[in-house]
Amino acid sequence: MSSTFGTLFRVTTFGESHGLAIGCIVDGCPARIPLSTSDIQPQLDRRRPGASALTTPRKESDTVSILSGVDRGLTLGTPIGLSIPNADTKPGDYAEMETIPRPSHADFTYAEKYGLRARSGGGRASARETAARVAAGAVAEKMLAAFHPVQIVAWVEAVGSIAARRPDLETLTRAEVDATLVRCPDPEAAPRMTDAIEAARDAGDSVGGVIACACRGVPAGWGEPVFDKLTAELAHAMLSIPATRGFEVGEGFGATLLRGSQHNDPFAARPGGGIRPASNHCGGIQGGISNGETIFFRVAFKPISTISLPQKTAAFDGTSVVFEAKGRHDPSVLPRAVPVVESMAALVLADAFLQQQVQRIPRP
Repeated sequence: MSSTFGTLFRVTTFGESHGLAIGCIVDGCPARIPLSTSDIQPQLDRRRPGASALTTPRKESDTVSILSGVDRGLTLGTPIGLSIPNADTKPGDYAEMETIPRPSHADFTYAEKYGLRARSGGGRASARETAARVAAGAVAEKMLAAFHPVQIVAWVEAVGSIAARRPDLETLTRAEVDATLVRCPDPEAAPRMTDAIEAARDAGDSVGGVIACACRGVPAGWGEPVFDKLTAELAHAMLSIPATRGFEVGEGFGATLLRGSQHNDPFAARPGGGIRPASNHCGGIQGGISNGETIFFRVAFKPISTISLPQKTAAFDGTSVVFEAKGRHDPSVLPRAVPVVESMAALVLADAFLQQQVQRIPRP
């Protein structure tokens, strides 16, 4: 199903950008996991629109309600229903878009696929849908924390051509990331990134960039061989996020510039017994399976397609027009996409954990 993600830890999202609400059903979460709205709301607050001058002026509280699957603060093992209301909708802003598909947006392709589309906003193609993913990801993080000390931290690594220095992957915290509006922990690069986003906004344009993510505390052995590699599942998750254009793990495309002798991760003795990689060029995944080191990956985001600059295009009937988008739009997806990347990573890891529990055979 196109709106369902996961194998054992499954999430189905529902709702459109300007409908009554958006939400999700989380199925497969084990019973007796402590869970309340206070476990979910912080990540939604980080993603919500209108939180800073770098985001859309649309105002939403994104207050989550737990509809099912939890009793007296504990999960029941049954489907968990989560709902988030849409309060600040302005369908009138999108009247012109009924006849004119926005350049590079999903308006045209949704109309071609279904024969109709949501008239207001982007419907299911809108980044508004990612609020449901963030809510589900918070549940996944809570479940993971009950069994393993997994920590997931993402940050803005680049805005346009402005790149940040890589932080210490083993110690970086979300508080350090959130210390700047742009969610970049590099104090030198962050102000320049902010200026770039504001310049694009003031020009009626948009700008893209890169989000990096580190997943710490993932044990060795998670992930399936061949087709369902942990690498492939992460790529699937990240490239399902609106506006993504690329994914790489470890050295990524940079590995093409290295020789094997430079890229290989030799093993060394682990204190207390066993071995571990002495370096981490592979990004914590070997053969599609986690190796116990920090998982590191990067996600490329394009400039948001809905801009207010005049663009020569064509209406659905083929008439040439000059289109200027109205409504409220982010000049860059990057600051608000940080918790979305974290949440999708959490969904992948939660699913990988459950799959490992099902098939793991204790060693003699």
